[in-house]
Amino acid sequence: MKSKARIRSLESALYIVATPIGNLGDITHRAIETLAGVDLVAAEDTRHTKKLLSHLGLTKDMQSLHDHNERDKASYLLDLVAAGGSVALVSDAGTPLISDPGYVLVAQARQRELKVVPVPGACALIAALSASGLACDRFSFEGFLPVKSKAKRDALEILKSEPRTCVYYESTHRIVDTLKVVAELLPKRQITIARELTKTFETFLSGPSEDVLGLVASDANQQKGEFVLIVEGWRQEVTNEIGEEPARLLNALSRELPPKKAAMIVADHYGLNKKLLYQSLIE
Repeated sequence: MKSKARIRSLESALYIVATPIGNLGDITHRAIETLAGVDLVAAEDTRHTKKLLSHLGLTKDMQSLHDHNERDKASYLLDLVAAGGSVALVSDAGTPLISDPGYVLVAQARQRELKVVPVPGACALIAALSASGLACDRFSFEGFLPVKSKAKRDALEILKSEPRTCVYYESTHRIVDTLKVVAELLPKRQITIARELTKTFETFLSGPSEDVLGLVASDANQQKGEFVLIVEGWRQEVTNEIGEEPARLLNALSRELPPKKAAMIVADHYGLNKKLLYQSLIE
């Protein structure tokens, strides 16, 4: 069904518009109104964006803006804004600039003191993280891993002592090789693979890295599509000062619960000092 967007006058600005990552129902009302109201749409792939606009019942002037022409096109687009026009920047899917073109354009807009307006919406890394079951209070997004084996290994080696949850994008052609490196370096580390988010064959696979590798390597269907790889942060194992059984339970609970909650449960169960248990975890 085509959407009937209400075309309204927009103030002069560069609008950073998030678009669906798969399910077209995820586009926001504000995004539709913005796309309807701007003078021009700058798109990573105009053919791809034309299909989205057609679905929305919109016909717009468009300019391509991708990694290879961004520096050349930025001045032209920002001159339009400076002259009182409005431009929407979209990528093929999700939020522009998040592993997609747009950094040069936005940076130059800021340098020229032109107004930049975010129109938030779908973002693959946030969608995957929110449903991963791994801690999201502190995380690091690293984009795509290096293609070359040594550089990829070096990037993943850092995770041995990285306490934050780490999020990566990966392609269908490299997912198995990447999981092999993760399983080799971090065999017991909890990971989640989110595949084809919001699409018909959306899949989440979670567990120790070596188990997830086995599931993906043995099923050709799980090797197709676009992937988000989420790796649990490193946790220091609690020493046996509090006893072997309490330490084992505390370590297990801390993988699923906040430190204070885990410490409270173990303290109640074994009659131990909650502050001591909590301190053991955060150290």
